[in-house]
Amino acid sequence: MTGSAKSAPAMWDMVVAMRLGRIASPDGVAFVAVEGDEGSETVREIAEHPFGSPTFTGRSWPLADVRVLAPILASKVICIGKNYAAHAAEMGGEAPENPVIFLKPNTSIIGPEVPIVRPPSSDRVDYEGELAVVIGRPCKDVKAAAAKDVILGYTVANDVTARDQQKADGQWTRGKGYDTFCPLGPWIVTDLDPTDLEITTELDGEVKQRSRTSLLLHSVGDIIEWVSRVMTLLPGDVILTGTPEGIGPMVAGQRVSVSVQGIGTLSNPVVDKP
Repeated sequence: MTGSAKSAPAMWDMVVAMRLGRIASPDGVAFVAVEGDEGSETVREIAEHPFGSPTFTGRSWPLADVRVLAPILASKVICIGKNYAAHAAEMGGEAPENPVIFLKPNTSIIGPEVPIVRPPSSDRVDYEGELAVVIGRPCKDVKAAAAKDVILGYTVANDVTARDQQKADGQWTRGKGYDTFCPLGPWIVTDLDPTDLEITTELDGEVKQRSRTSLLLHSVGDIIEWVSRVMTLLPGDVILTGTPEGIGPMVAGQRVSVSVQGIGTLSNPVVDKP
């Protein structure tokens, strides 16, 4: 995909089509628009924030000369559990009738290439590749049909989980909430139809998860309607839409890479906490 606009199904058209990210350059941290073809991308600095109609400072850098950070620092990360039937089955349960909501703290967010740190208190830390939705404006009680109006775009997520602690606690906050347990990136794509995208997770180059978002039990629109009945969503909030079957453990020295069609690949090494 290039930095120019391209057409998408009408329901998910955006006013401005671009790839939005955050980078660290010699001049500091900034939001940027990523432009150009793979291998020759440049980033243009956005003034202030990427919401609404972004304005640009005039400064730019080759992508290769900057460090790509998590594309957003959310006020909250809302996650949907058991949103693929096959994953619900591999977890030993039935598919839920309604979306199951849980939260990850924003301190769990990291960007591409930042190590996922396995805590010494856990014997099993799993990958969970997911499509993530980034909210673009404050909203409450959004109807599914109007969800497109509150979405900034989409990115790639890894809902890292201390599986043994999730099971032991009977609820998911500790097992999902460690620092580094929410890799996001590499950027946010605004001109994307989320209804049928391939999602894959690789561990050391071996495919562990492969599915399509068309198999989501609850669609992006339905998720936003359900969540926004409960809580106000703010610009930059992130919603993880659920992981497909094939979850499994990671150990120190391995590398996990999650790819979503139309967005890109999010890759992180795995280490043990000293």
